[in-house]
Amino acid sequence: MQSKVVIITGASSGIGAASAKLLAAKGAKVVLGARREDKLKQLTDEISAAGGEAIYQTLDVTQQADNDAIVKLAKDTYGKVDVIFLNAGIMPSAPLSAMKTDDWHEMVDINIKGVLNGVAAILPTFTTQKSGQVIATSSVAGLKAYPGAAVYGGTKWFVREFMEVLRIESAMEKTNIRTATIYPAAINTELLSTISDPTTSAGMQALYEAHGISSDRIASVVAFAIEQPADTNITEFTVGPTTQPW
Repeated sequence: MQSKVVIITGASSGIGAASAKLLAAKGAKVVLGARREDKLKQLTDEISAAGGEAIYQTLDVTQQADNDAIVKLAKDTYGKVDVIFLNAGIMPSAPLSAMKTDDWHEMVDINIKGVLNGVAAILPTFTTQKSGQVIATSSVAGLKAYPGAAVYGGTKWFVREFMEVLRIESAMEKTNIRTATIYPAAINTELLSTISDPTTSAGMQALYEAHGISSDRIASVVAFAIEQPADTNITEFTVGPTTQPW
């Protein structure tokens, strides 16, 4: 981990923020991106105060130019990028009959296009240097079908497929790009605040109150994936509360 340069999207809270703190504490140089600048500044200050190294830039993952800019910031500041953690996502789940079509499109824009834009921004660098690691946050809804999560789950199934093909193609092209896809179950983050359907929100709140575990648990998995030797790729991690029957 020492001196590795790691870009993290969706870094202002939850899994992104927990990962930034842990990786920085282990010696990584973290480059943080999210839409909320005040949260990014606060997190960067906390990491610096604890002896870590961090910089930030506001980032809307739906905009290719923003993704390109944060890769440029990392390279201009530290001279390289070793890892990009594509973590930004939203979960405004609801039954399809609720017809929350604006939510459908927003999930596609952030959960799918955000991953595409991040990979498009970093892939030329990783291909040229013939090394690098792409980590992405999917969901257990990207492994199983859950009522109320048709569109959310669909976006997370996409992440699963896309990341696996990225790994296979890199192996075939001998560019040595490692991938890791993480499938969290009930992890306590701000995702629940994005659910606008009252019935779905109440059900999810009860589930997370009964079973939810800390974002730190996912951060430790991110660190584990990065710390593997360069010749070793652990492709998938499914992580959730011991008590949750997911």
